[in-house]
Amino acid sequence: MWLRAMLVGALMTAGGTAAAAPERLVALDTVQPGEWELRPLEKDGGKRRLCVRDPRQLLRTEHARHQCRLFVVKDGPAAASVTYDCAQAGGGRTDVRVETPRLVQIRSQGVADGAPFARVMEARRLGACR
Repeated sequence: MWLRAMLVGALMTAGGTAAAAPERLVALDTVQPGEWELRPLEKDGGKRRLCVRDPRQLLRTEHARHQCRLFVVKDGPAAASVTYDCAQAGGGRTDVRVETPRLVQIRSQGVADGAPFARVMEARRLGACR
């Protein structure tokens, strides 16, 4: 609950500059769909694979199975920041930096199913989805 209140407060403090997520984000335009490996940069994190059909999937890695409302905080040619609310499942903020169409840096934090999370990951495209 504290994160949701913090996100709403941040959006209101920003003068309502955050907007509902458009169909696409400029920063993700060059990101290629396919099989991606997400590798946490923390010591205790394990790798996982994800079939990315829409690059916006990389914005909600902790809430992949939930319906969420996204709000754009920043969207530039190589970086984007969004906040999102997934109702009872939680919500968060994700910052992505696109290094190449096959390499993305992801920093995400929030609350998923009642527990806080904070992740720093490198996402690398492996090839086509299996």
